[in-house]
Amino acid sequence: MRKKTRHLFAIAGLLGAMQCFAQTKFEPVLGEISRDSLRQHMAFLGSDALAGRGTGTPGELAAADYLRGVFRRYNLQSPRQTEDYFQMIPMHGSLPLAESVLRIHYNEKIIDLNLGSDYLLMKTGPQTFVSQPVEMVFAGYGIVAPEFDYNDYQNTDVRGKIVVALSGEPPSENPAYFNGKAESIYALPEAKLRQAISRGALGILLIADQFYTNSQHWERLQREFTFEDVTLAYRSVSQFSAVLNPVTAYELLQKSGIPLDRLRQNTEQGQQENFTLNSRLSFKGEFIERNFRSPNVIGFLPGNDPVLAERTVIVSAHYDHLGIGPAVAGDSIYNGVFDNAAGVAATLEIARVLSESRENLRRSVLFVLLTGEEKGLLGSQFYVDHPVVPLFQTVANVNIDGLAMFDLFDDIVGIGAELSSLDAFLANAAGATGLQVANLPEMIVMMQAFDRSDQIAFAQAGIPSVLTMEGLNYRNLTPAEGLRLIREWGETRYHTPFDDMYQPMNLEAARLHT
Repeated sequence: MRKKTRHLFAIAGLLGAMQCFAQTKFEPVLGEISRDSLRQHMAFLGSDALAGRGTGTPGELAAADYLRGVFRRYNLQSPRQTEDYFQMIPMHGSLPLAESVLRIHYNEKIIDLNLGSDYLLMKTGPQTFVSQPVEMVFAGYGIVAPEFDYNDYQNTDVRGKIVVALSGEPPSENPAYFNGKAESIYALPEAKLRQAISRGALGILLIADQFYTNSQHWERLQREFTFEDVTLAYRSVSQFSAVLNPVTAYELLQKSGIPLDRLRQNTEQGQQENFTLNSRLSFKGEFIERNFRSPNVIGFLPGNDPVLAERTVIVSAHYDHLGIGPAVAGDSIYNGVFDNAAGVAATLEIARVLSESRENLRRSVLFVLLTGEEKGLLGSQFYVDHPVVPLFQTVANVNIDGLAMFDLFDDIVGIGAELSSLDAFLANAAGATGLQVANLPEMIVMMQAFDRSDQIAFAQAGIPSVLTMEGLNYRNLTPAEGLRLIREWGETRYHTPFDDMYQPMNLEAARLHT
């Protein structure tokens, strides 16, 4: 679409395709997305003054106040179930301290492992304690998948013990077997913990992928686990779960007479080798804990059709980020500009343009700016548990997590659209704006992108959901160059202090994406 556009591609086009507007042509209805407004919102939300918008921090609350002010300015309604646009969510935060003690007990000696260098805690809090030394049992990948006739726990009793398992899942080239090259749900650490607990285990110790034997990659994993563990207050109960540095795991298994390399090779080849280690584990953590409330910010734009107005489309984006973390090159503020101040800026611009055209709006639109995404999709999980519009009246969710930033483009991808009727609506919307709908790039399939942001919480609640991103048909880049830039951004800026307003960005591409 090389001509100047007046279309809201990601939302308004989709809404138009769903007959949300009285007209079938979008252009007379919608105003212009402002590149300057996008930059202004991104600059404020991504500023050092907001200190990275960590969940439940003063910086995040300042961001929420800003978003509420924008909703007021656009005359969006505050749903009656909210407190002046705020849906307050009770949360619990827990931060492990270096004084935490994870011990490996041998017959003749005890080895204390160091938090950070030897292991990382996936779950925190007193409920993770293992007060007395207990046996450890190796159980492959820690997976039970009946549909693939696969069971790592076969003939293995883990009751009252700690399961030791490899991260990941059986390698596969066949999409019908563990999703082929893409990860399946069975690879998720949370799924492995649930499986272990369901079989009576006290917890799980995952051996990090051999990818992390490179110290640089382990350092990145360390950074990710440095931040506060936050849960919904009513879901805070958990059990021991930790990630073991593969170097430490090698030493642990070597003492049991099982080289890690051989064990990994045998497991990958389907030669299951379950056994009890010749050591036991105990854990006593030291934590800083707090209880607090953090808001989803919600604004409502009612439709005008007497029938269709009862059907609501949710437009969502998460406004939280990581906050203050380990310094990288002297910078400790994780600004989160494209993750996800950009998506919030796009949502605000969409809200402005639709509010200016509200007389033409047939369906209702609910704008939900979510907290706690970086802590495990907490805001979206709370929303679907406590919806302000009944779920049966919610016809779709369009989630915005990031925007195009490299170059203008001629095709788009609807992540998750193929799982519902939204693929047809997306095709109509794209066609109306001169864009093509492309297939998911293999790299995005491998990343399991649909499961990695708030759209999955809405989808699991039965709401058709989609996340949009640009395709690889760029105007001034080859697909290979575009993929290289995406990879480089993920490796050098994602979840680092360098996702800030000083990075290169093409705001015209961001405007086209909106």
